[in-house]
Amino acid sequence: MDRWKGRIALVTGGSMGIGAATVTALATRGMKVVTCARSFDKLKLLAYDLNGKGFEVHPIQCDLRQEDEISAMFKEIKEKYGGVDVLVNSAGLALNANIIDGDKDKWKNMFEVNVYGLMSITQGAVKSMRERNVDDGQIINMNSLSGHRVGKMHVYSATKYAVDAITESIRWELRDINSHIRVMQISPGMVKSHFHATMLGSEKKAEKKYANSQHLESDDIADIIVYSLSTPPHVQIHDVLVRPTEQVP
Repeated sequence: MDRWKGRIALVTGGSMGIGAATVTALATRGMKVVTCARSFDKLKLLAYDLNGKGFEVHPIQCDLRQEDEISAMFKEIKEKYGGVDVLVNSAGLALNANIIDGDKDKWKNMFEVNVYGLMSITQGAVKSMRERNVDDGQIINMNSLSGHRVGKMHVYSATKYAVDAITESIRWELRDINSHIRVMQISPGMVKSHFHATMLGSEKKAEKKYANSQHLESDDIADIIVYSLSTPPHVQIHDVLVRPTEQVP
C-alpha cells in the first residue's frame, strides 16, 4: 500500500457495513479518504473517530439518486484534494420486490442507486483521473453473488447482473483510450451488515438470519480491497467471488 499513501480514495456508502470498513482500512493505511452516504450522521461519527486518531477522512452527504449532488461532490473533492485516485463503489440498495407484482418504486430506487448511481460516480472518477493524468488509478465495484446467479431477490439480482456488465464495459472503454486504470469487482455472499436488515425489513429478522447461517464480516471484504490495491500496477484482478465456507451457491 506504500504507493497509495497520501493519495485520494472515494468510498461510496461509507456510513456503515462494507463501506465503513473500507473507509477505516484505507485511512489507517495512509490514504486520504473522501466518503459519501445519505446517512450523514453516521458518516460524520466515523470521520470524527478516525480524524481524532490522526487519519484523514472527509465526509460528504450525497444521494446517488441525485445527479446534482454527485456533481457537487466531485466539485468539492476537486477544490479540496485535486481529484480522485481510487474509487470504491460500495453503496448499494437491496429491497424485497419481485417482477410480476412488485413495487415499482422499489425497482426504481434499486436501479437508481445500484446501476445509474454507480455509473455516474464512475464517470466522475474517471474524468478526475484523466484530467490529472492519473494512469495507475483503480475502480472497485461492489457486486454480489446475486450478480452471478438469480436468488430470491429478483429485481436486486437484475441490478447486480447489470453491475457485472458495467464493470467489463468500463474495462473495454479504458482499454480503447489506452488507459491503465484498473477495474475490478468483488461479489460477496452473505455479509453481516445493514444490508439484510433493509432487505428483510428489520434488524431482528437480520440477526436471526445471521444466527442461523455462517457469514462474512465487512472487514473480510475490506481486506480484499486492501489486497487488490497492494498488487503491482501490472496486475489486474478482474473478479473476486467470496462466500462463507458453509454457504452453498
